[in-house]
This record gives sequence, C-alpha cells and structure tokens, in this order.
Amino acid sequence: MGQPKPLLPLGNRTVIRYCLDTIIAAGLRDVIVVVGPESDEIAAPLSGLPVVIVKNESSESEMIASVRIGLRALEGHASGVLICLTDHPLISADTLAALVRGHQVTPDKIIIPAYRGKRGHPTLFPGSVIEEVFSGGNLRDVIRKDPARVRIIDVGDEGVVLDMDTREDYEKIVRTFAARKGL
Repeated sequence: MGQPKPLLPLGNRTVIRYCLDTIIAAGLRDVIVVVGPESDEIAAPLSGLPVVIVKNESSESEMIASVRIGLRALEGHASGVLICLTDHPLISADTLAALVRGHQVTPDKIIIPAYRGKRGHPTLFPGSVIEEVFSGGNLRDVIRKDPARVRIIDVGDEGVVLDMDTREDYEKIVRTFAARKGL
C-alpha cells in the first residue's frame, strides 16, 4: 500500500492510533503493541498511551511470531488475551467489552466474534490456552484443535470482518469510517 498499514490515515489519526484508542476506551489493560522493523515510525504516534511496545525484528515472519513476542512481554498471569489486529481498525469498544464479558462468563473458552454469521477478529484466548501458542503451528491451529472450547459471540459490529489487506479494502474502511462519523 506504499506505507505500513498501521500508519495509514483514518480520520485525523493513524490506523494504529485509532485501534489503540478504541482498545483503551474499552477499558482493556496491559496492552502490548508488537511492531516490526519500522518500529520507530509506528511508535511515534503512540507516545503518551498506556501501552508497552515490543519489536519483532523479522519483517519476514508470520503473524504467530509477533503474537509470541507480545505474549512474552506480558507480566504476570492473564486470565485471557485478546489478539487485536491493526488491519481490523473499525472494531468498536462495545464489541471489545462484549468479548471480555463473554470471557468472564466462560473463562475457559476461546471467544470469537461473528457478524452476520461470518467469524471475525479479534479473538480472545483464555489463559489456559496461551501455552499452546508456543507449541508450533498458528492461531488457527490452536482454535481448530478442540472446537468444543470455542464460543462464537454474535455482534452487530461489521468492523470485526472488515479487513485491510488491499488498497480497495482500505478505501472501503475509510468510507465506512466516514459514514459512521457523518463525514
């Protein structure tokens, strides 16, 4: 897309800043941001936020490598970990809070949001599953290992399925964002 996705503009902020402002507004704590080799450029707009920034030195690694780096940066034991992706910037704080409430009700389940029957992001992994992330494979492998431990929560938030992989995806996200804000 000509520049790192986290640095693309969304309203008057960058995508990464918009995502983190939403996470913070949802009341989530112990936020770990994993950045790649372009970390200085991405970290600059995060100044002053209550987040810990860690670096994945390999620009060629799979997402699971970044997830593992982020998990290693956690201090103490977490009852669950919400894996949020920068390329899903329009997820609402209400949706994040709903996933956390779902975790409180079923703390042993992997929680996945769905919009109109389509699974989306972010995924909340219970503490009991976190060690599996380090045993090889990827996050889908962890989820597929035991379908009985997966709980789908239906949400009215299209942001859980709006992914930003192409320029067209990004333009759709910008249009959706503008429509939501009445711009």
